Amino acid sequence: MYAPERQQEILRLAREGGRVEVLSLADEFQVTAETIRRDLKALDRAGLVRRVHGGAIPAGRLDFEPDLAERESTAADEKDRIARAALAELPEDGSVILDAGSTVARLAAAFPLECSLTVVTHALPAAARLADHPGIDLHLVGGRVRHRTRAAVDAWALRAYGEIRADVVFLGTNGFSAAGGLTTPDLAEAAVKRALVAAARRVVLLADSAKYGEEHFARFADLADVDLLITDSGLSPEDAAAVEAAGTEVVRT
Repeated sequence: MYAPERQQEILRLAREGGRVEVLSLADEFQVTAETIRRDLKALDRAGLVRRVHGGAIPAGRLDFEPDLAERESTAADEKDRIARAALAELPEDGSVILDAGSTVARLAAAFPLECSLTVVTHALPAAARLADHPGIDLHLVGGRVRHRTRAAVDAWALRAYGEIRADVVFLGTNGFSAAGGLTTPDLAEAAVKRALVAAARRVVLLADSAKYGEEHFARFADLADVDLLITDSGLSPEDAAAVEAAGTEVVRT
């Protein structure tokens, strides 16, 4: 099947189903995920679809943000590998900020019982996973809780993060690229993420490869602000090199 034929079929599936996903399309058409991402980029440039986390939606819909349950089930194996690799970045004894997001929540669930850390988070799922942890001094940041992310936003959260300086922040994102930086659909969410970046000495981004090349409405950081990206092997060596050229170390799990 030629690329224009495949793209036409992808467009039909997007219009019929309201959404298409990179990995399922790659499986259906027996091509690589990177080939599908190029198809979606071409359709996006033509104004026919809009790229979102893990796939695309038909043009004309509002910027789509999947809820937490949907994100939990997307790229689950990749996120588990990323979370396990991120354990190596925990300080021996110090302070950690945990962002909202399904991959960061997996990291929280994997914290070793013997670790002794101060942990600050505005994300309810991460806090719930650590609330009974014997070695964690847990601080829960308050604010208005967004239903889609189960995370606090707005002035209370921003003020709290403006008062601390942690050793490392584990950051999530809806999209990232060398040119577009780090983006998310919601302005309030972006403001808190921006505050997290400023509140830590080291920034570690946890993002599966399906998010590479996606751009959303609210930009909150440049790749140059990120010390380390932990992603999966679905990120091509070429794309990893582009990220590293922006000043970010890359670990592919």
